[in-house]
Parts: sequence; C-alpha cells; structure tokens
Amino acid sequence: MPPACSAGGPQRSGKVPSGIIPPMANLTRSDVEHVAHLARLGLTEEELARLEGQLNHILDQYTVLMSLDTEHIPPTAQTIELANILRDDVVQPSLSVEEALSNAPERSGGHFVVPAILGGGEGGA
Repeated sequence: MPPACSAGGPQRSGKVPSGIIPPMANLTRSDVEHVAHLARLGLTEEELARLEGQLNHILDQYTVLMSLDTEHIPPTAQTIELANILRDDVVQPSLSVEEALSNAPERSGGHFVVPAILGGGEGGA
C-alpha cells in the first residue's frame, strides 16, 4: 500500500511525497480519442478538440491545487455541510378511497385495474 494510503491515514502536507502522484502531463488528442472510445462516445473532430482543451484545463487546475499547503486543514468527506432538507412526516387528511378511484377508467373493489405487463394476460410472456 502506498504511504499516502497507509493505516495511519493520508499524509496531509502541502507537498506530495515523490513517487505517489506524478506531475500532471497534458492529454494528447490520442488520449482523448481513446477515452471517448472506451466510453462509447461518438465525438466529432470539433468535440474532440474542445474536450482535449477542457480536460487539460482541469488537469492544470489540479496541479494548482496540489501546490497548496493543506497541512492545517482537517480532512472532510463533504465540502459543504449537509442538512436534512426534508420536512417531518405529519399525518394530514387524505383522499378517501372513493375520491381516489372516482376517475379511474376501471376498478375492482377498492383498487385500480391496470393491464397485466408480466404475463397472465393475452399475449403475455
């Protein structure tokens, strides 16, 4: 296991230990074509050229981030605080069975009748 992933946790210095993450190299047109092929993307020449520039820009930005001193920044799993945005469940009045089924084209007792989709009907599997 590389030192950055050892049981003691990742090393958090501003400098990356040599040999763990090599310097970022620019992607070539061939690299982009290969990744597009693996992803089964049919890209035009214009899209390949644009994607090559965009991916290289992302790698350049990552290089900038690697140079920052993060020694005193605690590791985080989320970049923003997560909050429960859901409301509490509250019992409220609802439709009666009769109201819910009032516009159903077909019903049986207190249930909607729908066509069978998994066998059992005409032409079913």
